[in-house]
Amino acid sequence: MADPSLLVEWARRADRGPISTIALLDRLVYDNPEPLVALSMLAGATERVRLQTEVLIAPLHRTAVLAKQAATLHVLSGGRFTLGLGIGGREDDYDAVGLDVRRRGRRLDEQLQRLHQTWSGSTGIGPVARPPVLFGGFADAVLDRVGRFGDGFLGAALPPPAMARLFDGARVAWERHGRTGSPRLVVQVNAALGGTADVARAELRRYYGDNPYLDHMLDSVVTTPDAARATIATYRDLGVDEVMFYCWAPDPEQVDRLAEVGAP
Repeated sequence: MADPSLLVEWARRADRGPISTIALLDRLVYDNPEPLVALSMLAGATERVRLQTEVLIAPLHRTAVLAKQAATLHVLSGGRFTLGLGIGGREDDYDAVGLDVRRRGRRLDEQLQRLHQTWSGSTGIGPVARPPVLFGGFADAVLDRVGRFGDGFLGAALPPPAMARLFDGARVAWERHGRTGSPRLVVQVNAALGGTADVARAELRRYYGDNPYLDHMLDSVVTTPDAARATIATYRDLGVDEVMFYCWAPDPEQVDRLAEVGAP
C-alpha cells in the first residue's frame, strides 16, 4: 500500500503461481487504497489468484451497499473473492463517518444479519451471491461470529502459541453452533524478503505508530526464505489452511521471492 500504482504488477506476478491469494487491508483515515475498489481492478488484471479483504472494517460501510459490492466482486471475479471482516480499533476512522467506536462490535452483529439476508435474495438487492466470509480479531465475540456467520477465522500479529489458542477457539465456536466440517483457518505474517527489511519496518512504524505491540511486530518480520519456510511448517502443524505473508515493502520482487518459498 506504500505505492498503490504497483498493485497491478503485484497481482499479475502473483497470478503466475503458486501464490494462492492476494489481500488488502481497510482503513479510512490513512493513505491506503480503498480495498473493494482496488481488488475489483486487480480482479480484471488476473485470472487465477484469489482476492481477499484482510480485513474490511464493516461498521464503516453502509450495509446494503457493502452487500451489493461484495456480491458483485465475487460474481465478476468468477467466484475468487473472500470477504474478510473485522471492526478495527482506530477512533479516527470512526470519527470520520460519525460513528461511536465503542459500538463497533454491536454494529457489526447487526450488519451480519442484513448481509446474509441480501446474499440469500430476500431483500431484492442483487446480485444474489454470497462470498466466503472470514472474521479477523482477538476477542471471544470474533470467534463466536465465525461459528454463527462465517466460513473461517483470520489471525494476525500474535506468536504461534497465542494464535493456536485462537484457532482452537474458532473450532470450539464452530462446533457449538452445530456447523459441519471445520472452519477455514488463515494466519497473517509480516514479511520482507531480499534486503527490504528496513523499508518494511519503517512502514510498520508509520502504520502502527505507538501500538504497544509494535516492538513484537518489528522483531517478528520474516526476512529470509528459510524463515518463511519454517513459518509455513509451524502453522501447517497447527492445522492452518493458508499462510498470508503481509509484505510491507513495495518492491514487486517480493512476490517472486515468496513464490519460490511456496513452490511445491
